[in-house]
Amino acid sequence: MKKLVALVLVALMAFACVACQQTTPATEEPTAEQSAAEQPAAEEPAKAEGKVYYLNFKPEADAAWQEIAKLYTEKTGVPVKVVTAASGEYQNTLTSEMDKTEAPTLFQCGNQGALKTWGEYCLDLSDTDFYKEMTTNDFNLMGENGEVLAAGYCYEAFGIIVNKALLAQAGHSLDEITNFETLKAVADDIHARAAELGFDAFSSAGLDSSSSWRFSGHLANMPLYYEFRDDNVTAQPATITGKYLDNYKMIWDLYTTDTATTGAALATATGDMSSGEFKEGKAVFYQNGTWEYAGLIEAGLKAEDLAMIPIYCGVEGEEKVGLCCGTENCWAVNNTASEADIKATLDFMYWVITSEEGTTMMAEQFGPCPFKNAKEPENVFFAQANEYIANGNYVVTWAFNYTPAVDDWRAGVVDALTKYTAGGSWDDVKLAFVDGWAAQYAAENAN
Repeated sequence: MKKLVALVLVALMAFACVACQQTTPATEEPTAEQSAAEQPAAEEPAKAEGKVYYLNFKPEADAAWQEIAKLYTEKTGVPVKVVTAASGEYQNTLTSEMDKTEAPTLFQCGNQGALKTWGEYCLDLSDTDFYKEMTTNDFNLMGENGEVLAAGYCYEAFGIIVNKALLAQAGHSLDEITNFETLKAVADDIHARAAELGFDAFSSAGLDSSSSWRFSGHLANMPLYYEFRDDNVTAQPATITGKYLDNYKMIWDLYTTDTATTGAALATATGDMSSGEFKEGKAVFYQNGTWEYAGLIEAGLKAEDLAMIPIYCGVEGEEKVGLCCGTENCWAVNNTASEADIKATLDFMYWVITSEEGTTMMAEQFGPCPFKNAKEPENVFFAQANEYIANGNYVVTWAFNYTPAVDDWRAGVVDALTKYTAGGSWDDVKLAFVDGWAAQYAAENAN
């Protein structure tokens, strides 16, 4: 996993992802020589008079966070409240919760857009014991004066998850799939024989808010990545051309054709519906990320039957593409909380990334983590990401971190995709994608 982390860092630095970009010198990176005697003991967290309120944004990790919070409270007596926002509703929930008297003390601030909104609420973490446990500064979000305002706590990858056992039942193998053309050929064959096989090619590409981020964010990353790579983009652009939107259309059409749920029905299809179809063996392919691994195993799927392949969309040379790797998982501590609550929150964070219980949970739920005591994850998707890199495939970095007013832009794209999928024009998608970007950038930078 260290190889994956190192190579992803190189790729992201080359791409100059805006979420990780800083205009002032970074704070000094934590050193490996930090003496254990200088740090609080992991197994005996410091007692605090305060309390912790974590607003989690990953529904799939809710059970794990609830369990770890309960355990910490049993060990220390410190109350830890974990609230998980509904999928696709994090920013709305955060806005609402931050207005309350008992606001979150720990929250997500995952990209430059979020930092523009919430930066004034973010405590500088650079002088904390938590920060001194970090092994890299490259995924952290920095303030204008080099403050560490949000700490990237894990790395992720996404692509197309494959049930290899079902693929074999259909008479196919992963070796056949090397680009969009071969992916389509396999998917078309499975879909044509769905009644006979008892399963379809793709799980539903739902456009309900619990699912649509997979396509307005993650799938949209593909045309953005290739355009930015061609144009050597090194900062958030005011405009985009949509040069690769035809490729976006190709893969979207495949997702919404070779599946049991099509057309207008996708407008209300949910993330749970798509996940359930894959877990129940009703679909061979499922676009999602490394964070789904634990849930798939818990649902009874076997590690040896799972794989993740790149999102192929018909771009020249994509036979050498790898998985999409990066992070939007960044913790921020609410600097408006009481001194006691801030201390309690920092103590909790430190315990999570140093204790046996915490590091085990982090590895299982989030994969590679940039902390000195991090455990190696048992997640085959990360192993496959590493394998693609070892074979010389290029990493698709997270170009969507450049998106202006990300929630508003994505909402426009989802609305256009919904209309198109129900029989409308692809021109609406182009308009939302290209003109929507320019409009959101202008609005966000008006002052």
